[in-house]
Amino acid sequence: MTAPRSAAVRTGNVPAGVGIGWRPEIAGFVADLPGLWFVEVVAETLAPHAPLPDALAELTARGVAVVPHGVKLSLGGAEPVDPARVAHLARVAELVGAPLVSEHIAFVRAGGVEAGHLLPLPRTREAVAAVVANVRRAQAELPVPLALEPIAALFDWPDDELTEADFITEILDATGATLLLDVANVHANARNRGGDPLALLDRLPLDRLAYAHVAGGVEQGGFYHDTHTDPVPPAVLDLVAELCARHPSPALLLERDGHWPPAPELRAELDAIAAASGYPVVT
Repeated sequence: MTAPRSAAVRTGNVPAGVGIGWRPEIAGFVADLPGLWFVEVVAETLAPHAPLPDALAELTARGVAVVPHGVKLSLGGAEPVDPARVAHLARVAELVGAPLVSEHIAFVRAGGVEAGHLLPLPRTREAVAAVVANVRRAQAELPVPLALEPIAALFDWPDDELTEADFITEILDATGATLLLDVANVHANARNRGGDPLALLDRLPLDRLAYAHVAGGVEQGGFYHDTHTDPVPPAVLDLVAELCARHPSPALLLERDGHWPPAPELRAELDAIAAASGYPVVT
């Protein structure tokens, strides 16, 4: 994967092109990608008052954009978002010179109990109000814009009042946040919960797209599991192409959290994403 940085097109504040989730285990691999447009780092893995890991600091020195991705704010919780967690995300954003930060439309705790997983919300206006209130609390303390990611889930809550697209759109409209669209989540939800993934793409506010995740998964036990540890399947790459047909030049990020293959296979996975989107690839 390589392209001249001068050819970058801007999508919001994230350079359009292909990026990868930065993890310590693949730091050397990421450092050797000369055409890398941007990386994403899990915000909770960085200590806000300690120096950046050398490999990540070198990327920022090269001018590679770094986006902190939060996983524990619990923006969809009924309780107000934890100010200390927001302060941590804000500090990490400053530390890496982030163009924006991202988090999930989900909850991870209630009544002081940690779920240890991103949990889906009922698509109700009461849930919209809870998310909006917490997003606004976070935005008031963050030094950069916030992008919101709808999650993958194996079930829907009963008595939903809104469609997935309307639920997301109402939250974005009320907060001014942008959209982090996980294409793999679109595939997983259509596979596990029913629905047409292309119809969802057509109804989402893609004009608000900040960037997109692309991740792998596996069919098992009658469900599609969004593992982030398996290769990106052809169906997800097809959705990348469909996204690009609806939103030219999106920023696309390979999100992989474990079971990393040898470097040639990982590079081929990045190139497959680039090929699906029309970006330059390594042959």
